[in-house]
Amino acid sequence: MKLKFFWSFVVGAVLSAATDAQPTLKDGIDLSDLDQSVKPGESFYEYANGGWNKKHPLPPENPRYGTFEELIEKNTEQLQGIIETYAQGHYAEGSLEQKVGELYNIVMDSVKQNREGYDPIKSDLETIAAIKYRKEVIPMMASLMRKGVQGYFSFDIDADIKNSSMNLVGIGQDGLSLGEREYYLDQDSATVHVREAFKVYVKKMFVLCGFSEADARKKMKAVLDIETRIARPSYSAAQRRVPEANYHKMTYADLQKNYAGIDWDSFFKAMGVKGLTEVCLSQIEPIREVEKILAEVPVEEQKSYMEWKLIDAAAPYLSDELRECSFDFYSRTMSGQQQQRPRWKRAVASVESAMGEGLGRLYVEKYFPAAAKARMLKLVKNLQSALAARIQAQDWMSDETKKVALDKLNAFYVKIGYPNKWRDYSGLVIKNDSYWANVVRCCEFDMAYMIAHKLNKPVDREDWFMTPQTVNAYYNPTTNEICFPAGILQPPFFDMSADDAYNYGAIGVVIGHEMTHGFDDQGRQFDKNGNLCDWWAPGDAERFEARAKVMKDFFDQISVLPDLKANGALTLGENLADHGGLMVAYHAFQYAMKEKPLKTEDCFTPEQRFFLAYAHLWAGNISDERIRFCTKSDPHALGRWRVDGELPHIDMWYDAFGITEKDPMFIPKEKRVTIW
Repeated sequence: MKLKFFWSFVVGAVLSAATDAQPTLKDGIDLSDLDQSVKPGESFYEYANGGWNKKHPLPPENPRYGTFEELIEKNTEQLQGIIETYAQGHYAEGSLEQKVGELYNIVMDSVKQNREGYDPIKSDLETIAAIKYRKEVIPMMASLMRKGVQGYFSFDIDADIKNSSMNLVGIGQDGLSLGEREYYLDQDSATVHVREAFKVYVKKMFVLCGFSEADARKKMKAVLDIETRIARPSYSAAQRRVPEANYHKMTYADLQKNYAGIDWDSFFKAMGVKGLTEVCLSQIEPIREVEKILAEVPVEEQKSYMEWKLIDAAAPYLSDELRECSFDFYSRTMSGQQQQRPRWKRAVASVESAMGEGLGRLYVEKYFPAAAKARMLKLVKNLQSALAARIQAQDWMSDETKKVALDKLNAFYVKIGYPNKWRDYSGLVIKNDSYWANVVRCCEFDMAYMIAHKLNKPVDREDWFMTPQTVNAYYNPTTNEICFPAGILQPPFFDMSADDAYNYGAIGVVIGHEMTHGFDDQGRQFDKNGNLCDWWAPGDAERFEARAKVMKDFFDQISVLPDLKANGALTLGENLADHGGLMVAYHAFQYAMKEKPLKTEDCFTPEQRFFLAYAHLWAGNISDERIRFCTKSDPHALGRWRVDGELPHIDMWYDAFGITEKDPMFIPKEKRVTIW
C-alpha cells in the first residue's frame, strides 16, 4: 500500500535564516490582496484573500485557481521553453533531448490525431472481442494494465510497511471509473446527476468507437453493473487511511489457495512478474467480489468492461471528438472546468508524465543552482529544532514516548531540490506512429522499470516520488523522509526579498506541516525506520487520539456546500499537519525575532503578518463541482477551511488580531485542539 502524505495544492519550501546578513527586506504583504471590509474574526480567509480572489476570477480552464496554480502556470511556461528548444532542433536519435522534442511534436499534431480517430485502439478492441472463455479475461486484463488501462484491481510494488527495507508486491481495490464508491452508492441529487451523466458518457463513447446504439446501451449497463458491484465492498477514502486495516501480507501460495477465483499465475505472467514469494492484499472484500464477478458475470459483459476501460483510458490521446467527450464528463460535469487547457499545455503535461525526471534534470540545470541545496538543508534544520522543542513541551506525552519521537525526528531523511541520481530513459522508445502508441510504450516502460527496480529487492532510499519540477512536497513514512522539489522553491511561496514574518508564515508552516506528518494520526504509527509498529508508551496514544478527535469533530460540522459537510476523518491527518506546521513555524519565528526583531509594517505587527502570509497560501476560487469531488476523495481540507478551520485552534492568532467571544470564529479555549 502507498502511504505518501502530500501537501496537495500548496507546498513546502525554504525560509530566510534570522542569522544571515540581509539587506532591508519588505514585509511581503500586498494590501490589495486583502478585503478589510471583513473582520478578521468573521472570516480570516476572506479578510486575508478577498482582494486576491476578486482579482483572479476562476479561469474557464481551471476548476480551481489559487496561488498554487499561479506557480504551476509559471513552471509550465518554463518547461515549455525547455521543451520547444528540443522540439525545434535536431538531436541525436535516442537521446533524451530527441525524445522530449519528438513527443511534444506528436502531441501537438492534432491533424494526425483527428485523421486516425480511434484507429490506434482498434487492434486491442478486436483482441478483446475475440475472447470466448473466462480463463482469457485475466490475461487480457493484465495485458491492458501494462498499457496503463485500469482493471478489476490494482498492482504495484512498494515498501513493505512492516519490513520497510524491502519492497513488496501489492494488490488492492480498483476498477471504478468514478474513483470513489460514493459516486455509485449515494442517493443525493448531485451524486445521482453525476451517475446519470456517466451513463450518457459511456454510451456515447462506445458509439464514437464504432458500436451501434443498441450495443452501446447494453455495454453501458454491463459496465455500470460491474463497477457498482466492485464499489459496494470497496473501502472509502477514509477507511484507506488506516494502515493496519489495509495490510494483509501472505505467501504467494496462500494467495493462490485462499483467493483461487483469480488465476494469479496467468495474471503475474502477463504482468512480467517472476519469482514471486510474498504479496500484500490491501483490501480483501473488493477482491472477493472480483472473484465472484469472474465466476458469475457473463463473459460478454466482462468483455464490455475491458473495452470500456480501454476506450476511457485512451480517449484523451485520440481525436478531438473523443477527447472532448471525455473532458465534458470528467472535467466539466465532475469538476466544473469549463474549457480544456490549450494544446501546448497538454503537450507539456504529456512530456512530464512520460519523462518527468529526465525533464526535471533539464529544468534544474536552468532554474535551480546546485548551491541552493545546502542552504535548503540548513533552513529545514531550523524547523526540526523547533519541532523538537514542541515535542518536549507537551504535557500529554510521556518522557518515554518523547525520547523515541525525538529519535524519529532526528532520523528524518531530507530531500531538497532534485535527486542525487537521475533515471535512465535510454530504453524508452518515442516514435511518430500515434500519440496513444507512445503513451502505451511509456506505461510499459514504467511498469518494466518498477518490476526490474523493485521486485524482490531492497527499498532504494534515493528514489523520489515527485519530479524536481513538481509544485508540491511530501512526507513518506516508510523511509521517514521529507521532500521539497525544486519546482516550489521560488516565489510566490518563498520570497527572498521578504522578511521572516512572511517566510515563516508561508513557507515555514509548510516545512513544519511535512515534519508533523511523521507524528499525525497515520505517521505516528511508523517508527524511525519506517516500520508500522506501536512505539508509544501506554496511555499516550489514547491521549493523542482524544485530542485529534477534537479536530475531526470540528471539521465534521463544517458545511462546504449547503447540502454537504466536510469529512473530518478523511482530512484528519492533513488538518493535524497544518496545526503542527502552524505551531512549529510560529515558535521558530518567535525564536528568530529574539535575534532580529521586526517592526510593525503597513499597520500590521510581525505576528499579524505571519498569519496573513499563511492564509494567503490558500487564496483561490473553486467550482462547486470541484468542492464536491474533493470532499469525497481528497485527504486535504479545502483551502478556505485550512484557514478558517485551522486558525480558531491557534491561541497566538487570537492574540495577534484581538479575537474575542464576540467574533463568529471564536472557539472557547477548552474546546480548541491542543496537540503541538
